[in-house]
Amino acid sequence: MDPLSQGTVGAAFAQSVANKNNIFKIGFIGFLAGLTPDLDVLIQSSTDPILSLEYHRQFTHSLIFIPFGSLIVALLIFPLVKSSMSLKTVYFSSLLGYATHGLLDACTSYGTQLFWPFSNERVSWNNISIVDPLFTIPVLILVVIAIRTKKKIFSFFGIGWIIFYLSLGFVQYERALSAAIELANMRGHNAERLTLKPSFGNLILWKSIYQHKETFYVDAIRTAQSSTWCLGESIKAFDYQYHLPDLDKESQQKNDIERFRWFSQDYLGYDKEKNILTDVRYSMIPNQISPMWGLIIDVQRGINEHAIWWTSRSLDQIQLDLFIDMLKGKKCGNSSLFK
Repeated sequence: MDPLSQGTVGAAFAQSVANKNNIFKIGFIGFLAGLTPDLDVLIQSSTDPILSLEYHRQFTHSLIFIPFGSLIVALLIFPLVKSSMSLKTVYFSSLLGYATHGLLDACTSYGTQLFWPFSNERVSWNNISIVDPLFTIPVLILVVIAIRTKKKIFSFFGIGWIIFYLSLGFVQYERALSAAIELANMRGHNAERLTLKPSFGNLILWKSIYQHKETFYVDAIRTAQSSTWCLGESIKAFDYQYHLPDLDKESQQKNDIERFRWFSQDYLGYDKEKNILTDVRYSMIPNQISPMWGLIIDVQRGINEHAIWWTSRSLDQIQLDLFIDMLKGKKCGNSSLFK
C-alpha cells in the first residue's frame, strides 16, 4: 500500500504495547518500521526495466525476513532513544511495525513474495486498494488521539478498524466474485481464470478480468446493496505467434517478456499499434483495458538489448467523471440475478 498507510498501521500496532510515557516514541518507531520494507524500491537499473519489479515486495517483505529487518531498524534507532528505553523495547516495537508491512501489501492486487526464498509466488488477496483513504484516515486519527491523550486504548480502536475494514474487503470480494462469475455465465463463457481488484480508494467498485479461450474480458462490478455490472472491453491474450512472430526467441526482450509475465501473473495483453506488452490487471477506469504500464517491444533492437518500460497514469476530467458516475452506479446495469 501507500507509505502513509504502511507507516500508520505500523504505528498503531506498535503503540499497543506502549505506556503513557513512551507512546509517542514507540508509535514513531512503529511508523518508521512500517515504512522500511519499501526501501527495496532503491534496487533498480537504468537499463533493465524488470529488475525493480523483481525485487520490489521481495525479500524485504518476506515473512522470514521480519526478525532481521526489525533488528536492522532497531539498531539504527536505538542510539537516538537509548536514554529512555531499552534495546529490547525498541526491537519489539520495530518488530510489530515491520511485521504489518508485507501482510498489508499482500491484501492488495500487486503481489507480494511473502514466502521468499522458498517460493517466488506473488501473494495477492485483492481485498483492498493500494490507496484507500477510508482505510487510512480513521487509523491515522486514532493514532494521533492516542498520542495526545496518552491512552493506547485508541490504538486498539485503530487496530479494530484495520481488522474490520480488511474483513469487509473480503466480504465485498466474494460478492463481486459471485457477480463476475454470473456475468461470464450469462455470456456463455467459461471463466478459465478470473481475478478481481478494488478500484482506487473504495470497496464498492471492482475491476473484473476473466479469460475465456484466448480472450480477456474486462468489466466493472459495483457491489453496494446489490451487485450490478458495468460492461467493459475485451482483448486477446498475448501470444508470441500472433503478436510477435518475428521476435528472436533468444533475445533479451523475450526474456523480459517472460519476467513481466511472472510479475503480471500472466495477465498479458498486447497493443499492436503501439507495440506495447500490457498488464491487463491495471487501468485507470475499471471496465477499460487502456493500460497503466507495460513494455515497448521492438523486434529491430539488438539481441542483448532490454525492452523499454512504458507508463501512462494520467487521468483527465472526462475519465474522472466517468469513474465517479460508475462509483455512484450511474453507468452500471441492474440485474435480479445479482441480489
